[in-house]
Amino acid sequence: MIERLSEIIQNSKYLVFFGGAGVSTESGIPDFRSAAGIYSNQTYPYPAEHMISADFFYAHCDQFYHFYFNEMVYPNAGPNEAHIALAELERLGICKAVITQNIDGLHQAAGSRNVLELHGSIHRNRCLGCSSKYDLAEMLKQKGKVPKCPHCNHTIKPEVILYQEALDQNVLEAAITHLKAADTLIIGGTSLQVYPAAGLIQYFNGSHLILINRSATDMDSAADLVIHDSIGKVMKAVMDLSMNK
Repeated sequence: MIERLSEIIQNSKYLVFFGGAGVSTESGIPDFRSAAGIYSNQTYPYPAEHMISADFFYAHCDQFYHFYFNEMVYPNAGPNEAHIALAELERLGICKAVITQNIDGLHQAAGSRNVLELHGSIHRNRCLGCSSKYDLAEMLKQKGKVPKCPHCNHTIKPEVILYQEALDQNVLEAAITHLKAADTLIIGGTSLQVYPAAGLIQYFNGSHLILINRSATDMDSAADLVIHDSIGKVMKAVMDLSMNK
C-alpha cells in the first residue's frame, strides 16, 4: 500500500491534505475521542465538551483557562514525521494546501505555508476590549489565571473556535476552493465526526481519495486507498520510498 500511495502522490498535480487530531498525537498531543483522549478525562467538574464551549468561556472563564492551559496547550510539542512530510510535499509543489482541524500550529512549525486552520490557533489571541493581539508566549506568562490585556485590562481570548461559535467564513471558502481543485485528497488522523469541518469532504471530486487513520471511518468505503496505521509512520515510509527511487 505504501508503494501505491507513493505512486498516487508522485503523479498528483494538485494534492490537498485534510487532517485532524490524530496527526499530532505522535507529537505528544492527545486527541479527543480515543480512550486516552481529552473527552475521556473525568478529573474536571464538567464534561470537556462543555468546558470548551463559548457559553462556558464567558460564564466560567477561570475554569475554562484552567482546562485550556492544562489540556489543550502543549508549548513544547514539535512537528512529527507527518508534519515534516507534508511540508516537504509542499516544497516540491505537490501539496497545495493543508486543511487542518488542529489548533497547535505544528504544520507551520514544520515549514508548511499554505495551512487553513478550520478551528483557529492557540498562537493567535485577542483582547476582548481593545482587540490587541498576543502570541502564545505572552499568554503563557499569565498561565494559572485569566489572561488580561496589559493595555486595557480586559480578558484575552484565544482565537480558537469553541463549541457554539461559527467557523471563519474566509477559511471555509478557501478550503472549499482547494478541495474542488484537488485531484488527490489525503484525509489523515481524523474520525470525520466533527461538523461542519467533516462536511467539507463533499466538495472533493478528484481522482484519488486516500484515508490514513488508526481506526475505521464512515468514509472508508468511498476511498481508493485505506491505511489503518500511524500517519507519521505512513508518511515517513512514503517519503523514504520516494527518495530512494
